[in-house]
Amino acid sequence: MKLYTRTGDEGKTSVIGGRLFKDDIRVEAYGTTDELNSFIGQAVAQLDQELFADIVGELEKIQHELFDCGGDLAMVKVSDDRPYKAKQEIVDFLEERIDEYIKEAPELERFILPGGSPAAATLHICRTVTRRAERLTTRLQQESQTNPIVLKYLNRLSDYFFAVARVVNARLNVRDVEYERSALVFRNGKRKEDKRDTK
Repeated sequence: MKLYTRTGDEGKTSVIGGRLFKDDIRVEAYGTTDELNSFIGQAVAQLDQELFADIVGELEKIQHELFDCGGDLAMVKVSDDRPYKAKQEIVDFLEERIDEYIKEAPELERFILPGGSPAAATLHICRTVTRRAERLTTRLQQESQTNPIVLKYLNRLSDYFFAVARVVNARLNVRDVEYERSALVFRNGKRKEDKRDTK
């Protein structure tokens, strides 16, 4: 089997149910989930496998789920023979883990700067790439048929990465740096309504 096929030399790629230009919004959406998956792999490589065994396991689970989401996004038309893979249960799992990680991290009142330990910094990159994937998926959903669970999942996944990045810093005794001109935007670890809120 050859790694290259030459079938994309004219700027088109195969999706489930047809071929599209490589800059099509559908390709942009699932391509961004692939980019995100690579950053997650980098975060896993930076984490101590013993201290963060729980997080590493979750991140690898998420990598598999992102492949499922990417497949759903690449599906031009769903059918009984090839149903969507992403289900509500993966959203529910993220919500459960976010709630637990909020309890573990130090109480938060203000916006923080992305960074801290190398793994936490990478997890913040994961958070922002997730938001880009979410924006692209939102646009795709307005223009074409796609699995609505994927959009919910991406929305929750960004929050997950924020929560996990803070826990990673906390376990390593690395302090989060507050944005110095931030107003008080959190109460009891939860976000207040704010004009910049993207949830």
